[in-house]
Amino acid sequence: MKIALGLGCDRGTPAATLEQAVAEALAACGACWAQVAAAASIDLKADEAGLLELAARQGWVLRFYPAAELARVPVPHPSETVRKYTGTPSVSEAAALLAAGSDMSRLLIEKHKLRGPDGRNATVSIARLP
Repeated sequence: MKIALGLGCDRGTPAATLEQAVAEALAACGACWAQVAAAASIDLKADEAGLLELAARQGWVLRFYPAAELARVPVPHPSETVRKYTGTPSVSEAAALLAAGSDMSRLLIEKHKLRGPDGRNATVSIARLP
């Protein structure tokens, strides 16, 4: 089984927090790092150091989607708070679904959240590739 990760985070979230969030989400659905075929986020995060560091360490090519494209994806947990800050009601769920090329029936992990020791938040969604 190949999977896609959708990644969201507060500005300045360290790679260690993102890595822990991904590890917990993978464990929750019985997947492993080697099954990750795609990883994605919102284009606002294209310069997010922690995301870029994690992707480089894992050998992932990160895809970044504009808010308008993410906003068109139906998701189980839209958030008005996320929409206020990013222009889309979903980053991680929508990014995972776009990267997987699938719909919400393929979400294995809808929204796994982790607050790091520094108070910064990471969110991971996982979708199964068709």
